[in-house]
Amino acid sequence: QAGNVPVIFDEHHLSEVQNTASEEKLDRVVDSMKESKVALIGKIHTPMEYKGDLASYDMRLRRKLDLFANVVHVKSLPGYQTRHNNLDLVIIREQTEGEYSSLEHEPGHTEPPWPQGCPSAGQELSQHSQHSQLCPTWPCPPGPSQCCSWGEFSSPGLGTGAGPVPGLAAPFPFPFPPQLVQNPYQFDVLVMPNLYGNIVDNLAAGLVGGAGVVPGESYSAEYAVFELGARHPFAQAVGRNIANPTAMLLSASNMLRHLNLEYHSNMISDAVKKVIKGGKVRTRDLGGYSTTSDFVKSVIDNLHPNYGA
Repeated sequence: QAGNVPVIFDEHHLSEVQNTASEEKLDRVVDSMKESKVALIGKIHTPMEYKGDLASYDMRLRRKLDLFANVVHVKSLPGYQTRHNNLDLVIIREQTEGEYSSLEHEPGHTEPPWPQGCPSAGQELSQHSQHSQLCPTWPCPPGPSQCCSWGEFSSPGLGTGAGPVPGLAAPFPFPFPPQLVQNPYQFDVLVMPNLYGNIVDNLAAGLVGGAGVVPGESYSAEYAVFELGARHPFAQAVGRNIANPTAMLLSASNMLRHLNLEYHSNMISDAVKKVIKGGKVRTRDLGGYSTTSDFVKSVIDNLHPNYGA
């Protein structure tokens, strides 16, 4: 509203924490998303004590829309110092099959879902990558696509071959996480299966400021869903006005860019980054004492200084 963004939201409240979750509500959300093709969603947290089904609402939503590819762009925020600065890497995660899909069965040969994820990964590599990429499935998935091989993702300036990044000669997750923490600059685009992608998303978010600052997005052949990059519910923040809204605001900005609203997208992301760079208004996770409301007000003030006066 403050930025006069020409988007009308169809709001739905789906929360197991606030007892507003049901199959009927989930179906309404899915119908709305199918109609608009684009959505902005928060983290749908499923407390373990209420979890009757293995598949959470978050998981069922991804399945119903076939959101097979999750893309998280991890980028340092100007003005906020961390151990590693000027980071810029992309994580592409398959998220409808594998270990985190709650599909329990006897082991057997299945074709991996990577073929449909390959175009997304190849596009990111061609636009973004300068150094190295990683597909830490061990061994590479079987099947005709061999999406794990470098040949599928080669781009100008990148070598090709069959195998993971040099120096990672061990089954994932070791020694990869230490390398990501010690020297994240060696990675540009990381192509991940479901479980490892979740580990790396959260780990990489921690390198630039935590779960509150990294936006993410999920794609199917038809739909684009914008969300938090790190899936940490931060349940302790519920009702306390202390959560960092940066990740959701940047996700909203990315959604507007997807809708070709470039001006409004830049206006919001620039305002958010200006507040963080200023350093005066920061939530607790970034070492400050400001509330969520304080941060949002400061962002609005940077959109239009006289808004609400």
